[in-house]
Amino acid sequence: MTAELKQICKSLRLAHVADIYGSIAFENSAQFVEALLNKELELRKEAKAARLIKKAKFLQEKTLPSFEWSEKIHFPHQLDSEELVKLHFIERKENLIFTGSTGLGKTHLATALGHEACQKGFEVRFYRVSDLAEVLEKAWAEGKWGQFRNRFKKVDLVILDEMGYVPFSKEGAELLFQLISDWYEQTSLIITSNLEFSQWNRVFSDPRLTAALVDRVIHHAHILNFTGDSFRVSNALSRQK
Repeated sequence: MTAELKQICKSLRLAHVADIYGSIAFENSAQFVEALLNKELELRKEAKAARLIKKAKFLQEKTLPSFEWSEKIHFPHQLDSEELVKLHFIERKENLIFTGSTGLGKTHLATALGHEACQKGFEVRFYRVSDLAEVLEKAWAEGKWGQFRNRFKKVDLVILDEMGYVPFSKEGAELLFQLISDWYEQTSLIITSNLEFSQWNRVFSDPRLTAALVDRVIHHAHILNFTGDSFRVSNALSRQK
């Protein structure tokens, strides 16, 4: 490709054409242009998904094809696995709550859904709740609380992993409550927890704040209960047989 054509591609923001035009098979000029531009769009989509996945900051790389669905996951009557993976809950600003003991796949499924959301062009953020508490308190102490809250204005899905494993300080609980209030009916949440809602007061020491937070979280939520033995424990026991 000539330098002039490369400059034209740059001006038109065709990021991939200069690299791929020579590999496009064609029978006529119209078919060539169509195939070339379709490939440009495909590569743009892949590049965008990669950027979104990086920004989400998942702790593990988990995808839906690697997730093992089982009867141990109890769905609400209005939802099943087929509907879940379509991600309509994000478009409707609804929440997902995954409850159950450790090792049952809650984080895997939450991460996989987040990964799929990135593939479909949604902005996602992933936080382990204990880490988020530290970030919130640091932002408040450094006078960057407003700046931190503004980061979520264009975010479509926030994943809060391991709610309940570590209690919050009073300040941390209040800051998280403010964030969830911001996200209410504006941003979808996926929350994983080993605690039932009645036990969330172990995490948030203020009963009134706990009740208000739970009310916002479950108002537009689908609750999935994970039951049975830990996959990690089951795998370890099977290796000993």
